Amino acid sequence: MLVKTKAIVISTLKFQEKSLIVKCFTQSHGLKSYFVRDAFSGKKNNQKIAYFQPLSILEIEAVHKNKGTLEHFKEIKTAIPFQTIPLDIVKSTMVLFLSEILHHAIHEEEKNDDLFQYLEAALQWLDTHHENSNFHLILMLEITKFLGFYPDTTDQDLPFFEMNEGVFSLFQAMSSLSEHQSNLLKKLIALKFDSDQKVFHVTERQVLLKILIDYYSFHLQGFKKPKSLEILKEIFS
Repeated sequence: MLVKTKAIVISTLKFQEKSLIVKCFTQSHGLKSYFVRDAFSGKKNNQKIAYFQPLSILEIEAVHKNKGTLEHFKEIKTAIPFQTIPLDIVKSTMVLFLSEILHHAIHEEEKNDDLFQYLEAALQWLDTHHENSNFHLILMLEITKFLGFYPDTTDQDLPFFEMNEGVFSLFQAMSSLSEHQSNLLKKLIALKFDSDQKVFHVTERQVLLKILIDYYSFHLQGFKKPKSLEILKEIFS
């Protein structure tokens, strides 16, 4: 089946010396993996390695056999050229980190247009704004809406957030955050990309990052801590 769709690059894996396996989150068919022969040889201008940077947004034409094997691109072009993300060390580190989060969080080979459109809009926002120190935290929290475990804010006035059930509680259980941690999470829940980016101190961001990674681990089987986490911490220290 020939498919034309937008696709967000989630991860790449080098295969032998010249080829790549590229995992993409496509707008039309969810998660798909593609084999790119001679990606490093420069022989095919439509399959340059430069296309496959973390969270690049592409316009692709591909052959989908849908047999559980690797698919193949026919044509590739950049759908939304980023102007600042590739050149800004903070933004590029955020994007690398978030691509790892998505790699471990998205598993379904099915269409999720709402999640795709959210990610596309969020990445465009990051590319065009300079005050973005909470971007990765907001994005990680918002993605849980599409993955099915966004915190239940019905009883948000209660002091403790229970990680396993995703609810606020009057009592602190073994899997609950402390009251201070719960208050930080409440502040994060209220944030938007355009909110004051200085609402958290560096140490508070580190606490929230750990909370979110732990929260993902509670709700996603096999979720792994991103390898780029330490680089991200270094950038924001």
